[in-house]
Amino acid sequence: MGIFDYMIQNYSQVGSLLLEHIRLTAVAVGLAILVGVPLGIIISYVKALNKPIMGATNLIQAVPSMALLGFAIPLLGIGTLPAVIVVFLYSLLPIVKNTYIGISQIKSGTIEAAKGIGMTRAQILWRVQLPLTLPVLMAGVRISAVTAVGLMTIAAFIGAGGLGFLVFSGISSVNNGMIMAGAVPACILALFIDWILSYVEDLVTPISLQPNVVGNKESLLHSRKRKKWTVGVVVALVVVLLGNSAYGALAKNDKMIRVGSKQFTEQLILGNMLSELIEKNTDLEVEKHLGAGGTQVLYSAMNSNDLDAYIEYTGTVYVDMLKHTPKSDAKAVYEESKAELAEKSNIQMLEAAPFSNTYTLAVSEELANEYNLTKMSDLARVGSNLHAGTTLEFLNREDGLAGVNEAYGFKFKDAKGIDGATRYVALENGTVQIVDAFSTDGLLKKYNLVVLEDDKQFFPPYYGVPLVREEVLEEHPELAPLINKMMERLDTKTMQALNYAVDVEHKSPEEVAHEYLVNEGLVK
Repeated sequence: MGIFDYMIQNYSQVGSLLLEHIRLTAVAVGLAILVGVPLGIIISYVKALNKPIMGATNLIQAVPSMALLGFAIPLLGIGTLPAVIVVFLYSLLPIVKNTYIGISQIKSGTIEAAKGIGMTRAQILWRVQLPLTLPVLMAGVRISAVTAVGLMTIAAFIGAGGLGFLVFSGISSVNNGMIMAGAVPACILALFIDWILSYVEDLVTPISLQPNVVGNKESLLHSRKRKKWTVGVVVALVVVLLGNSAYGALAKNDKMIRVGSKQFTEQLILGNMLSELIEKNTDLEVEKHLGAGGTQVLYSAMNSNDLDAYIEYTGTVYVDMLKHTPKSDAKAVYEESKAELAEKSNIQMLEAAPFSNTYTLAVSEELANEYNLTKMSDLARVGSNLHAGTTLEFLNREDGLAGVNEAYGFKFKDAKGIDGATRYVALENGTVQIVDAFSTDGLLKKYNLVVLEDDKQFFPPYYGVPLVREEVLEEHPELAPLINKMMERLDTKTMQALNYAVDVEHKSPEEVAHEYLVNEGLVK
Protein backbone atom coordinates (compact mmCIF):
# COMPACT_ATOMS: atom_id res chain seq x y z
CA MET A 1 0.00 0.00 0.00
CA GLY A 2 1.39 3.39 -1.03
CA ILE A 3 1.62 6.40 1.21
CA PHE A 4 -1.26 8.24 -0.46
CA ASP A 5 -3.53 5.19 -0.32
CA TYR A 6 -2.73 4.71 3.35
CA MET A 7 -3.20 8.39 4.22
CA ILE A 8 -6.51 8.59 2.37
CA GLN A 9 -7.84 5.50 4.10
CA ASN A 10 -6.50 6.54 7.52
CA TYR A 11 -6.59 10.33 7.34
CA SER A 12 -8.27 10.63 10.74
CA GLN A 13 -5.56 8.59 12.47
CA VAL A 14 -2.73 10.41 10.68
CA GLY A 15 -4.29 13.78 11.54
CA SER A 16 -4.75 12.98 15.22
CA LEU A 17 -1.18 11.63 15.50
CA LEU A 18 0.15 14.75 13.74
CA LEU A 19 -1.64 17.01 16.24
CA GLU A 20 -0.31 14.86 19.07
CA HIS A 21 3.20 15.18 17.64
CA ILE A 22 2.86 18.98 17.46
CA ARG A 23 1.65 19.17 21.07
CA LEU A 24 4.50 17.01 22.38
CA THR A 25 7.11 18.93 20.40
CA ALA A 26 5.73 22.34 21.39
CA VAL A 27 5.77 21.45 25.10
CA ALA A 28 9.32 20.03 24.96
CA VAL A 29 10.78 22.98 23.04
CA GLY A 30 8.79 25.48 25.12
CA LEU A 31 10.28 24.01 28.30
CA ALA A 32 13.75 24.10 26.73
CA ILE A 33 13.34 27.83 26.01
CA LEU A 34 12.07 28.57 29.53
CA VAL A 35 15.04 26.76 31.07
CA GLY A 36 17.73 27.26 28.43
CA VAL A 37 17.54 31.05 28.11
CA PRO A 38 17.98 31.71 31.87
CA LEU A 39 20.86 29.21 31.95
CA GLY A 40 22.54 31.01 29.04
CA ILE A 41 22.13 34.32 30.84
CA ILE A 42 23.48 32.91 34.11
CA ILE A 43 26.67 31.49 32.57
CA SER A 44 27.31 34.76 30.72
CA TYR A 45 27.28 36.58 34.08
CA VAL A 46 28.76 33.91 36.37
CA LYS A 47 31.81 32.62 34.50
CA ALA A 48 32.49 29.91 37.11
CA LEU A 49 29.27 28.14 36.07
CA ASN A 50 30.12 28.17 32.37
CA LYS A 51 32.03 24.90 32.18
CA PRO A 52 29.74 22.85 34.48
CA ILE A 53 26.52 23.89 32.74
CA MET A 54 27.87 23.69 29.19
CA GLY A 55 29.57 20.41 30.05
CA ALA A 56 26.30 18.95 31.35
CA THR A 57 24.30 20.01 28.28
CA ASN A 58 27.01 18.68 25.97
CA LEU A 59 27.03 15.39 27.87
CA ILE A 60 23.27 15.03 27.53
CA GLN A 61 23.58 15.65 23.79
CA ALA A 62 26.25 12.94 23.56
CA VAL A 63 24.09 10.23 25.19
CA PRO A 64 22.09 8.24 22.59
CA SER A 65 18.41 9.23 22.73
CA MET A 66 17.16 5.66 23.22
CA ALA A 67 19.63 5.15 26.08
CA LEU A 68 18.45 8.35 27.75
CA LEU A 69 14.86 7.20 27.30
CA GLY A 70 15.78 3.88 28.89
CA PHE A 71 17.18 5.71 31.92
CA ALA A 72 14.03 7.85 32.15
CA ILE A 73 11.49 5.00 32.11
CA PRO A 74 12.23 3.62 35.61
CA LEU A 75 12.02 7.15 37.05
CA LEU A 76 9.16 8.63 35.02
CA GLY A 77 7.23 5.60 33.76
CA ILE A 78 5.84 5.43 30.23
CA GLY A 79 3.74 7.80 28.17
CA THR A 80 4.01 11.52 27.54
CA LEU A 81 6.18 12.65 30.47
CA PRO A 82 9.43 10.72 29.79
CA ALA A 83 9.20 11.46 26.04
CA VAL A 84 8.80 15.20 26.65
CA ILE A 85 11.59 15.24 29.27
CA VAL A 86 14.05 13.44 26.98
CA VAL A 87 13.37 15.74 24.01
CA PHE A 88 13.49 18.77 26.35
CA LEU A 89 16.96 17.73 27.55
CA TYR A 90 18.18 17.25 23.97
CA SER A 91 16.83 20.67 23.02
CA LEU A 92 18.74 22.55 25.72
CA LEU A 93 22.23 22.72 24.21
CA PRO A 94 21.60 24.97 21.16
CA ILE A 95 19.45 27.35 23.21
CA VAL A 96 21.86 27.64 26.16
CA LYS A 97 24.88 27.95 23.87
CA ASN A 98 23.38 30.53 21.51
CA THR A 99 22.07 32.64 24.39
CA TYR A 100 25.53 32.68 25.92
CA ILE A 101 27.24 33.44 22.58
CA GLY A 102 24.72 36.19 21.77
CA ILE A 103 25.31 37.99 25.07
CA SER A 104 29.07 37.45 25.03
CA GLN A 105 29.57 38.92 21.56
CA ILE A 106 27.97 42.27 22.44
CA LYS A 107 30.70 44.89 22.37
CA SER A 108 31.86 46.14 25.74
CA GLY A 109 31.45 49.73 24.50
CA THR A 110 27.71 49.17 24.12
CA ILE A 111 27.45 47.98 27.71
CA GLU A 112 29.55 50.89 28.96
CA ALA A 113 27.33 53.35 27.10
CA ALA A 114 24.23 51.82 28.73
CA LYS A 115 25.85 52.15 32.13
CA GLY A 116 26.83 55.72 31.31
CA ILE A 117 23.21 56.78 30.82
CA GLY A 118 22.29 55.34 34.20
CA MET A 119 20.84 51.94 33.33
CA THR A 120 20.80 49.28 36.05
CA ARG A 121 22.12 45.77 35.40
CA ALA A 122 18.55 44.48 34.96
CA GLN A 123 17.71 47.27 32.50
CA ILE A 124 20.87 46.55 30.52
CA LEU A 125 19.88 42.88 30.30
CA TRP A 126 16.28 43.48 29.21
CA ARG A 127 16.74 46.59 27.06
CA VAL A 128 20.17 46.01 25.52
CA GLN A 129 21.58 42.52 25.82
CA LEU A 130 18.50 40.38 25.18
CA PRO A 131 17.25 42.43 22.18
CA LEU A 132 20.70 42.25 20.58
CA THR A 133 20.95 38.53 21.43
CA LEU A 134 17.55 37.56 19.98
CA PRO A 135 18.73 36.86 16.39
CA VAL A 136 21.42 34.45 17.63
CA LEU A 137 19.07 32.97 20.22
CA MET A 138 16.39 32.30 17.59
CA ALA A 139 18.94 30.44 15.49
CA GLY A 140 19.41 28.08 18.46
CA VAL A 141 15.65 27.72 18.91
CA ARG A 142 15.32 26.82 15.21
CA ILE A 143 17.90 24.08 15.55
CA SER A 144 16.25 22.73 18.70
CA ALA A 145 12.74 22.79 17.26
CA VAL A 146 13.62 21.07 14.00
CA THR A 147 15.66 18.42 15.82
CA ALA A 148 12.85 17.91 18.35
CA VAL A 149 10.36 16.98 15.61
CA GLY A 150 12.55 14.07 14.57
CA LEU A 151 13.44 13.04 18.11
CA MET A 152 9.80 13.05 19.20
CA THR A 153 9.18 9.97 17.06
CA ILE A 154 10.70 8.02 19.97
CA ALA A 155 7.59 8.93 21.96
CA ALA A 156 5.84 6.01 20.28
CA PHE A 157 8.39 3.61 21.75
CA ILE A 158 6.91 4.20 25.20
CA GLY A 159 3.28 4.63 24.22
CA ALA A 160 3.14 8.44 24.13
CA GLY A 161 1.83 8.56 20.57
CA GLY A 162 2.84 10.96 17.83
CA LEU A 163 3.84 10.17 14.25
CA GLY A 164 6.45 7.69 15.45
CA PHE A 165 3.57 5.29 16.14
CA LEU A 166 3.04 4.91 12.40
CA VAL A 167 6.76 4.46 11.79
CA PHE A 168 7.18 1.75 14.44
CA SER A 169 3.94 0.02 13.44
CA GLY A 170 4.90 0.10 9.76
CA ILE A 171 8.28 -1.44 10.49
CA SER A 172 6.69 -4.21 12.57
CA SER A 173 4.31 -5.15 9.74
CA VAL A 174 6.55 -4.35 6.71
CA ASN A 175 4.04 -1.71 5.61
CA ASN A 176 5.98 0.96 3.71
CA GLY A 177 2.85 3.05 3.25
CA MET A 178 2.40 3.26 7.02
CA ILE A 179 6.08 4.08 7.57
CA MET A 180 5.94 6.90 5.04
CA ALA A 181 2.61 8.15 6.45
CA GLY A 182 4.50 8.80 9.69
CA ALA A 183 7.83 9.93 8.22
CA VAL A 184 6.61 12.33 5.51
CA PRO A 185 4.31 14.45 7.76
CA ALA A 186 7.15 14.60 10.34
CA CYS A 187 9.52 15.85 7.64
CA ILE A 188 7.00 18.42 6.38
CA LEU A 189 6.33 19.54 9.97
CA ALA A 190 10.07 20.05 10.56
CA LEU A 191 10.40 22.13 7.38
CA PHE A 192 7.29 24.16 8.28
CA ILE A 193 8.62 24.89 11.78
CA ASP A 194 11.97 25.93 10.33
CA TRP A 195 10.18 28.26 7.88
CA ILE A 196 8.02 29.87 10.59
CA LEU A 197 10.96 30.31 12.95
CA SER A 198 12.98 31.88 10.12
CA TYR A 199 10.24 34.53 10.00
CA VAL A 200 10.55 35.01 13.78
CA GLU A 201 14.32 35.29 13.41
CA ASP A 202 13.88 38.03 10.81
CA LEU A 203 11.33 39.85 12.98
CA VAL A 204 13.60 39.97 16.02
CA THR A 205 16.57 41.21 13.98
CA PRO A 206 16.65 45.04 14.03
CA ILE A 207 15.80 46.39 10.59
CA SER A 208 19.04 48.38 10.57
CA LEU A 209 20.92 45.06 10.64
CA GLN A 210 18.90 43.50 7.82
CA PRO A 211 20.84 42.86 4.58
CA ASN A 212 20.18 45.23 1.68
CA VAL A 213 18.37 47.70 3.94
CA VAL A 214 19.59 50.74 1.98
CA GLY A 215 16.98 51.66 -0.60
CA ASN A 216 14.68 48.81 0.40
CA LYS A 217 13.36 50.01 3.73
CA GLU A 218 9.72 50.28 2.58
CA SER A 219 9.81 46.82 1.08
CA LEU A 220 11.36 45.38 4.23
CA LEU A 221 8.71 47.04 6.42
CA HIS A 222 5.94 45.58 4.25
CA SER A 223 7.56 42.14 4.41
CA ARG A 224 7.88 42.34 8.21
CA LYS A 225 4.19 43.21 8.51
CA ARG A 226 3.24 40.16 6.44
CA LYS A 227 5.53 37.94 8.51
CA LYS A 228 4.03 39.28 11.75
CA TRP A 229 0.55 38.25 10.61
CA THR A 230 1.76 34.80 9.54
CA VAL A 231 3.61 34.16 12.81
CA GLY A 232 0.67 35.53 14.82
CA VAL A 233 -1.79 33.13 13.18
CA VAL A 234 0.51 30.14 13.74
CA VAL A 235 1.13 31.09 17.38
CA ALA A 236 -2.64 31.47 17.94
CA LEU A 237 -3.27 28.03 16.47
CA VAL A 238 -0.60 26.45 18.67
CA VAL A 239 -2.02 28.17 21.77
CA VAL A 240 -5.52 26.91 20.92
CA LEU A 241 -4.15 23.43 20.32
CA LEU A 242 -2.25 23.34 23.61
CA GLY A 243 -5.16 24.91 25.48
CA ASN A 244 -7.55 22.31 24.11
CA SER A 245 -5.12 19.57 25.11
CA ALA A 246 -4.79 20.98 28.63
CA TYR A 247 -8.57 21.29 28.95
CA GLY A 248 -8.98 17.71 27.76
CA ALA A 249 -6.49 16.53 30.36
CA LEU A 250 -8.30 18.39 33.15
CA ALA A 251 -11.72 17.25 31.94
CA LYS A 252 -10.81 13.57 31.75
CA ASN A 253 -13.13 11.03 33.26
CA ASP A 254 -12.01 10.02 36.75
CA LYS A 255 -12.82 6.45 35.77
CA MET A 256 -9.71 5.91 33.69
CA ILE A 257 -7.90 2.70 32.87
CA ARG A 258 -4.54 2.69 31.08
CA VAL A 259 -4.05 -0.12 28.59
CA GLY A 260 -0.68 -0.94 27.05
CA SER A 261 0.87 -3.28 24.50
CA LYS A 262 4.22 -4.18 23.00
CA GLN A 263 5.31 -3.10 19.53
CA PHE A 264 4.60 -6.04 17.24
CA THR A 265 1.44 -6.69 15.25
CA GLU A 266 -0.27 -9.19 17.52
CA GLN A 267 0.22 -6.97 20.55
CA LEU A 268 -1.20 -3.94 18.76
CA ILE A 269 -4.28 -5.97 17.79
CA LEU A 270 -4.75 -7.33 21.32
CA GLY A 271 -4.19 -3.89 22.85
CA ASN A 272 -6.87 -2.37 20.62
CA MET A 273 -9.24 -5.26 21.34
CA LEU A 274 -8.81 -4.89 25.08
CA SER A 275 -9.25 -1.10 24.90
CA GLU A 276 -12.40 -1.19 22.78
CA LEU A 277 -13.91 -4.06 24.77
CA ILE A 278 -13.57 -2.08 28.01
CA GLU A 279 -14.77 1.24 26.58
CA LYS A 280 -17.83 -0.22 24.85
CA ASN A 281 -18.97 -2.43 27.75
CA THR A 282 -18.21 -0.31 30.82
CA ASP A 283 -18.31 3.33 31.89
CA LEU A 284 -14.51 3.41 31.97
CA GLU A 285 -12.45 5.64 29.72
CA VAL A 286 -9.36 4.00 28.23
CA GLU A 287 -6.02 5.74 27.88
CA LYS A 288 -3.98 3.81 25.31
CA HIS A 289 -0.23 3.24 25.56
CA LEU A 290 0.10 0.89 22.62
CA GLY A 291 3.47 -0.04 21.17
CA ALA A 292 5.08 0.94 24.46
CA GLY A 293 8.34 -0.98 24.30
CA GLY A 294 9.07 -4.53 25.42
CA THR A 295 8.28 -6.78 28.37
CA GLN A 296 10.43 -5.05 30.98
CA VAL A 297 9.14 -1.59 30.04
CA LEU A 298 5.51 -2.68 30.49
CA TYR A 299 6.19 -4.72 33.62
CA SER A 300 8.03 -1.76 35.16
CA ALA A 301 5.09 0.51 34.25
CA MET A 302 2.67 -1.90 35.95
CA ASN A 303 4.80 -1.99 39.10
CA SER A 304 5.01 1.81 39.22
CA ASN A 305 1.24 2.22 38.65
CA ASP A 306 1.78 3.92 35.29
CA LEU A 307 -0.13 1.16 33.48
CA ASP A 308 -3.22 -0.80 34.53
CA ALA A 309 -3.55 -3.66 32.05
CA TYR A 310 -2.02 -5.36 29.04
CA ILE A 311 -1.88 -8.82 27.48
CA GLU A 312 1.28 -10.84 28.07
CA TYR A 313 2.33 -14.46 27.48
CA THR A 314 2.68 -17.16 30.14
CA GLY A 315 6.21 -18.17 29.15
CA THR A 316 7.36 -14.56 29.11
CA VAL A 317 5.93 -13.95 32.58
CA TYR A 318 7.58 -17.10 33.92
CA VAL A 319 11.03 -16.65 32.36
CA ASP A 320 11.57 -12.99 31.53
CA MET A 321 9.59 -11.30 34.30
CA LEU A 322 9.94 -13.79 37.16
CA LYS A 323 13.37 -15.10 36.10
CA HIS A 324 12.66 -18.83 36.25
CA THR A 325 14.33 -21.50 34.15
CA PRO A 326 12.16 -22.38 31.11
CA LYS A 327 9.94 -25.47 31.33
CA SER A 328 7.23 -26.92 29.11
CA ASP A 329 4.50 -27.77 31.67
CA ALA A 330 1.81 -25.27 30.67
CA LYS A 331 -0.34 -25.74 33.77
CA ALA A 332 2.59 -25.38 36.17
CA VAL A 333 3.91 -22.32 34.35
CA TYR A 334 0.49 -20.63 34.53
CA GLU A 335 -0.24 -21.45 38.19
CA GLU A 336 3.23 -20.58 39.49
CA SER A 337 3.31 -17.33 37.50
CA LYS A 338 -0.15 -16.31 38.69
CA ALA A 339 0.66 -16.90 42.35
CA GLU A 340 4.05 -15.20 42.21
CA LEU A 341 2.81 -12.13 40.31
CA ALA A 342 0.03 -11.59 42.83
CA GLU A 343 2.43 -11.96 45.75
CA LYS A 344 5.34 -9.88 44.41
CA SER A 345 3.66 -7.22 42.29
CA ASN A 346 -0.06 -7.16 43.19
CA ILE A 347 -0.83 -8.03 39.57
CA GLN A 348 -3.62 -10.45 38.74
CA MET A 349 -3.19 -12.90 35.86
CA LEU A 350 -6.59 -13.62 34.31
CA GLU A 351 -7.58 -16.69 32.30
CA ALA A 352 -5.19 -17.69 29.51
CA ALA A 353 -6.38 -17.74 25.91
CA PRO A 354 -6.35 -20.98 23.87
CA PHE A 355 -3.72 -19.60 21.49
CA SER A 356 -0.03 -20.11 22.21
CA ASN A 357 2.27 -17.65 20.52
CA THR A 358 5.39 -19.65 21.23
CA TYR A 359 8.81 -18.85 19.86
CA THR A 360 9.93 -20.73 16.76
CA LEU A 361 12.89 -20.69 14.42
CA ALA A 362 12.12 -20.31 10.73
CA VAL A 363 14.07 -20.64 7.48
CA SER A 364 13.29 -20.20 3.82
CA GLU A 365 11.82 -23.12 1.89
CA GLU A 366 14.93 -23.23 -0.32
CA LEU A 367 17.28 -23.53 2.67
CA ALA A 368 15.09 -26.18 4.31
CA ASN A 369 15.17 -28.27 1.13
CA GLU A 370 18.91 -27.76 0.62
CA TYR A 371 19.87 -28.97 4.11
CA ASN A 372 16.82 -31.18 4.80
CA LEU A 373 15.76 -29.06 7.79
CA THR A 374 12.49 -30.01 9.50
CA LYS A 375 13.29 -29.74 13.22
CA MET A 376 15.59 -27.67 15.39
CA SER A 377 17.87 -30.61 16.10
CA ASP A 378 18.82 -30.58 12.41
CA LEU A 379 20.60 -27.26 12.99
CA ALA A 380 23.37 -29.09 14.85
CA ARG A 381 24.63 -30.17 11.41
CA VAL A 382 24.60 -26.79 9.70
CA GLY A 383 24.07 -24.10 12.36
CA SER A 384 27.70 -22.96 12.30
CA ASN A 385 27.27 -21.98 8.63
CA LEU A 386 24.17 -19.86 9.15
CA HIS A 387 23.72 -16.17 9.95
CA ALA A 388 20.82 -15.59 12.36
CA GLY A 389 18.67 -12.49 12.65
CA THR A 390 16.60 -12.33 15.83
CA THR A 391 14.72 -9.75 17.85
CA LEU A 392 16.80 -8.02 20.51
CA GLU A 393 14.58 -9.50 23.21
CA PHE A 394 15.16 -13.08 21.90
CA LEU A 395 18.87 -12.38 21.66
CA ASN A 396 19.06 -11.48 25.35
CA ARG A 397 16.56 -13.83 27.03
CA GLU A 398 17.24 -17.07 28.87
CA ASP A 399 14.47 -18.73 26.87
CA GLY A 400 15.95 -17.18 23.72
CA LEU A 401 19.05 -17.74 21.65
CA ALA A 402 21.47 -18.64 24.45
CA GLY A 403 19.10 -21.25 25.86
CA VAL A 404 18.40 -22.72 22.41
CA ASN A 405 22.12 -23.00 21.67
CA GLU A 406 22.72 -24.83 24.93
CA ALA A 407 19.69 -27.13 24.69
CA TYR A 408 20.33 -28.18 21.09
CA GLY A 409 24.12 -28.07 21.07
CA PHE A 410 24.72 -25.74 18.15
CA LYS A 411 25.90 -22.18 17.61
CA PHE A 412 25.23 -19.95 14.63
CA LYS A 413 28.04 -18.34 12.67
CA ASP A 414 26.79 -15.03 14.04
CA ALA A 415 23.56 -13.51 15.30
CA LYS A 416 22.31 -9.99 14.64
CA GLY A 417 19.68 -8.20 16.69
CA ILE A 418 16.97 -7.08 14.23
CA ASP A 419 13.72 -5.92 15.78
CA GLY A 420 10.34 -6.06 14.13
CA ALA A 421 9.48 -7.52 10.75
CA THR A 422 12.75 -6.18 9.34
CA ARG A 423 14.30 -9.56 10.11
CA TYR A 424 11.96 -11.19 7.59
CA VAL A 425 13.15 -8.75 4.95
CA ALA A 426 16.75 -9.55 5.91
CA LEU A 427 16.01 -13.26 5.48
CA GLU A 428 14.37 -12.71 2.10
CA ASN A 429 17.34 -10.75 0.74
CA GLY A 430 19.87 -13.27 2.09
CA THR A 431 21.48 -11.12 4.78
CA VAL A 432 20.49 -13.78 7.33
CA GLN A 433 19.40 -17.39 6.82
CA ILE A 434 17.38 -18.06 9.96
CA VAL A 435 15.10 -15.93 12.14
CA ASP A 436 13.16 -16.24 15.34
CA ALA A 437 9.42 -15.94 14.94
CA PHE A 438 6.17 -16.34 16.80
CA SER A 439 3.94 -19.25 15.88
CA THR A 440 1.00 -16.94 15.14
CA ASP A 441 2.96 -14.54 12.87
CA GLY A 442 1.06 -13.66 9.71
CA LEU A 443 4.39 -12.97 7.98
CA LEU A 444 5.36 -16.66 8.15
CA LYS A 445 2.73 -17.31 5.50
CA LYS A 446 3.54 -14.18 3.52
CA TYR A 447 7.21 -15.14 3.13
CA ASN A 448 6.43 -18.86 2.79
CA LEU A 449 8.81 -19.85 5.58
CA VAL A 450 9.40 -23.28 7.06
CA VAL A 451 8.96 -23.41 10.84
CA LEU A 452 11.35 -25.84 12.50
CA GLU A 453 9.84 -28.20 15.05
CA ASP A 454 10.95 -27.67 18.65
CA ASP A 455 11.56 -31.43 18.99
CA LYS A 456 13.20 -31.14 22.44
CA GLN A 457 10.33 -28.93 23.66
CA PHE A 458 12.72 -26.25 24.88
CA PHE A 459 10.40 -23.27 24.59
CA PRO A 460 7.91 -22.85 27.45
CA PRO A 461 4.22 -22.36 26.58
CA TYR A 462 3.34 -18.81 25.54
CA TYR A 463 -0.42 -18.62 26.00
CA GLY A 464 -1.85 -15.13 25.80
CA VAL A 465 -2.83 -13.93 29.25
CA PRO A 466 -4.19 -10.57 30.49
CA LEU A 467 -2.38 -8.88 33.36
CA VAL A 468 -4.37 -6.38 35.43
CA ARG A 469 -3.39 -4.55 38.60
CA GLU A 470 -5.25 -5.95 41.62
CA GLU A 471 -6.35 -2.48 42.72
CA VAL A 472 -8.11 -1.96 39.37
CA LEU A 473 -9.96 -5.28 39.61
CA GLU A 474 -11.05 -4.50 43.15
CA GLU A 475 -12.49 -1.16 42.03
CA HIS A 476 -14.01 -2.61 38.85
CA PRO A 477 -14.86 -6.30 39.43
CA GLU A 478 -16.82 -6.40 36.16
CA LEU A 479 -13.57 -6.31 34.18
CA ALA A 480 -12.33 -9.84 34.92
CA PRO A 481 -15.33 -11.78 33.48
CA LEU A 482 -15.54 -9.39 30.53
CA ILE A 483 -11.88 -9.80 29.59
CA ASN A 484 -11.97 -13.56 30.17
CA LYS A 485 -14.94 -13.83 27.81
CA MET A 486 -12.87 -12.21 25.06
CA MET A 487 -9.75 -14.27 25.68
CA GLU A 488 -11.48 -17.67 25.74
CA ARG A 489 -12.38 -17.33 22.06
CA LEU A 490 -8.90 -16.54 20.77
CA ASP A 491 -7.42 -19.79 19.48
CA THR A 492 -4.20 -20.10 17.45
CA LYS A 493 -5.96 -20.26 14.07
CA THR A 494 -7.97 -17.11 14.86
CA MET A 495 -4.89 -15.22 16.04
CA GLN A 496 -2.97 -16.18 12.91
CA ALA A 497 -5.82 -14.88 10.75
CA LEU A 498 -5.96 -11.58 12.64
CA ASN A 499 -2.19 -11.08 12.32
CA TYR A 500 -2.36 -11.95 8.62
CA ALA A 501 -5.02 -9.28 8.07
CA VAL A 502 -2.62 -6.63 9.41
CA ASP A 503 0.74 -7.94 8.16
CA VAL A 504 -0.30 -9.03 4.67
CA GLU A 505 -3.62 -7.35 3.85
CA HIS A 506 -2.38 -4.13 5.50
CA LYS A 507 -5.48 -3.43 7.51
CA SER A 508 -4.95 -1.33 10.63
CA PRO A 509 -4.78 -3.10 14.02
CA GLU A 510 -7.74 -0.94 15.17
CA GLU A 511 -9.86 -2.05 12.22
CA VAL A 512 -8.99 -5.73 12.66
CA ALA A 513 -9.67 -5.58 16.39
CA HIS A 514 -13.02 -3.84 15.89
CA GLU A 515 -14.18 -6.29 13.19
CA TYR A 516 -13.33 -9.27 15.39
CA LEU A 517 -15.16 -7.88 18.44
CA VAL A 518 -18.25 -7.08 16.36
CA ASN A 519 -18.26 -10.49 14.64
CA GLU A 520 -18.00 -12.23 18.00
CA GLY A 521 -20.80 -10.12 19.48
CA LEU A 522 -18.48 -8.66 22.12
CA VAL A 523 -19.28 -5.08 21.07
CA LYS A 524 -22.04 -3.62 18.94
